Amino acid sequence: MAAEFKAPRGTFDVLPDQMPARRRLLETAARIFARAGYRGIITPDFEDTALFERGVGSSTDIVRKEMFTFEDKGERSLTLRPEGTAPICRAYVEHGMQKLPQPVKLSYSGPFFRHERPQAGRYRQFHQIGAEAIGSDSPLADVDVISLLGDLIEELGVPGAELRLGSLGSIEARKMYLEELKSHLRARSGELSDEVAERIEINPLRAFDSDHQGTKAVIADAPLLLDQLDEADAEHFAEVQQLLGAASIEFTIDSTLVRGLDYYTRTIFSFVCDRLGAQSEIGGGGRYDGLIGQLGGPDTPAVGWAAGIERILLALDEPVEPAGRDLFIAVAGESERRRAVALATELRRSGLSVEIDLAGRSMKGQLRQADRIGASHTLVFDDGGAVLRDMDRREQRRVEPSEVLGLLRPESA
Repeated sequence: MAAEFKAPRGTFDVLPDQMPARRRLLETAARIFARAGYRGIITPDFEDTALFERGVGSSTDIVRKEMFTFEDKGERSLTLRPEGTAPICRAYVEHGMQKLPQPVKLSYSGPFFRHERPQAGRYRQFHQIGAEAIGSDSPLADVDVISLLGDLIEELGVPGAELRLGSLGSIEARKMYLEELKSHLRARSGELSDEVAERIEINPLRAFDSDHQGTKAVIADAPLLLDQLDEADAEHFAEVQQLLGAASIEFTIDSTLVRGLDYYTRTIFSFVCDRLGAQSEIGGGGRYDGLIGQLGGPDTPAVGWAAGIERILLALDEPVEPAGRDLFIAVAGESERRRAVALATELRRSGLSVEIDLAGRSMKGQLRQADRIGASHTLVFDDGGAVLRDMDRREQRRVEPSEVLGLLRPESA
């Protein structure tokens, strides 16, 4: 029978069999963040629309076409958050975090929302993890956050991941370059895609992201920003490269690398995996030294990244076996249920993973269920007491229920 209702287009259900892989990713990320001193933060799922219009940039695809925006009952314009950095910067300013020892190192995970065309690795509701180091302009901060994402990818075992590195220079320093790029694009506007041609004046850098063949041909001989960095920006970029080398982090310089958000300055980076096809980025980010000032806070340097949880899991494409159980308790008859539930409760409170039969199966059915869930032992209550079975060795012995905890976890005895 077909379901009457389905998840909205571009969204998805995370099913129980998929949870172990997701849990492993989040637990691995939490360990990596903690050992580097990045503390967790949670921001609301929706914010004032103006936060993203000002922070992300009115010329970006996110603001122009992809935000889920609505009016609340107080006639305020609110938006489901499409990205995590602007909300975290808003929280930094609102809660006076500039008074804390700098940099403030934060990590996060949660759902985000963009009205995009759904495809593999790209959804309208998706989940990200990320890290931000706010309050330092040192190249060390750039390398610190890059190493976090690199460590996560390595510890998870993502195959074939590659770090690409670039620089956008400071906002003021790249103004002359943007005028030169606009002139180049205008001169060959007839070869560009309609979208790129329409955006020459407001966001010419997005031409580097286009898959349109004519646009690619135009960009092939376009001037490159990396060739025109001013002295300070070039020194910063060179130091980032040297520090990455000192940390034994391999990277490739990508002179055409851009980001889809207007707030980026200087260092930008992307971890890509060819296994993902056209949507090859696992995660990325960069420096955004002007964003907090744009949001009304003090001028504050910052750097960070976000990575797509679904993208990482798609790149891994390896099922994670669900955790087995320490014990399955089977009962031979109605009279044993009370003893079974009392023991299960006691053992769970002692730290064991324990299941009991909830479906009224036969004894044979209960033992099959113990196998299905990967229970290492089964305790069978019967009229004579209890029998503990080792499911791997297929050995059994009669025991007192009070002995089970000590037998399965001797250190607790």
